[in-house]
Amino acid sequence: MRGITYWLAEHPAIVNFRWSHAQSFGSTWSFLVSSLVFYFLAALLVHLLLHVSGRRRPVPLGPLPAAHSLAVAVSSAAIFLGLLLSSLAEIRDSRWSWRGRSHTTPLQWLLCFPLGTRPSGRVFFWSYAFYLSRFLHLLRAFFAVLRRRRNPLARVFSHGALLAMSFLWLEFSQSFQVLAILAATLVHVVVFGYRFWVGVGLPVASSSTPVVLGCQLALLCCNLVCHLGVLFLHFGKGGCNGIGAWVFNSVLNGVLLWVFLHCYDKRGDDRGSRRGLREDEKKKDQ
Repeated sequence: MRGITYWLAEHPAIVNFRWSHAQSFGSTWSFLVSSLVFYFLAALLVHLLLHVSGRRRPVPLGPLPAAHSLAVAVSSAAIFLGLLLSSLAEIRDSRWSWRGRSHTTPLQWLLCFPLGTRPSGRVFFWSYAFYLSRFLHLLRAFFAVLRRRRNPLARVFSHGALLAMSFLWLEFSQSFQVLAILAATLVHVVVFGYRFWVGVGLPVASSSTPVVLGCQLALLCCNLVCHLGVLFLHFGKGGCNGIGAWVFNSVLNGVLLWVFLHCYDKRGDDRGSRRGLREDEKKKDQ
């Protein structure tokens, strides 16, 4: 256990990490904007090519989605464990200053960074790793387009918005990001681990929809509760760092919630339509 703690929370590269436009890959606004523009244009181009070609059936992707799910699950597990150990180490090292200066509790620190917090140290190293992992998640949008899923462009927007959000967490040392990353990566481990399990053809008790949907709803509820906590601490405890980015983050979360509910409603309509068609076919056969 000591070896794991050292490599995930005490290694000099982690302890001495600093978010810097000059040293950190992908840390500039120009890189973020150009990446998002290229991503949106590439996804739109693939969507238009499939539409022009008249292809209605999903494009076979072979083992690629399963391999991608495995990569996301493994990377998310590493980030979750690393951030958890790093958060415990930061709480251990900072307790003495909290007692004498601001009477901050560990939960308050997890929700509300003190004003003047800089993006450096253990937790921001793993926040940076989470930001880089969002580029791996972008492939899910292309899978949705190639598989001819409903509302693929909404999925494209969702993944792009989450990438921008994770960039803002680092750029403005936004409060609440520790709990947000812990919750998101834990959900990713479960969801993508399950998708890998299904993708390689292993037996399952039911379809993946209840598992995926349940995890997504749990994550949304967790984020809502944490946002309320940040709001309470900001006005009741003298301010939280990066509150401007937090407001933008909250607006994006609201938009993503609408996209999620919209896609789920469409998915339910599609299932109802397919069920109705099957029942009509059975009546004709009789």
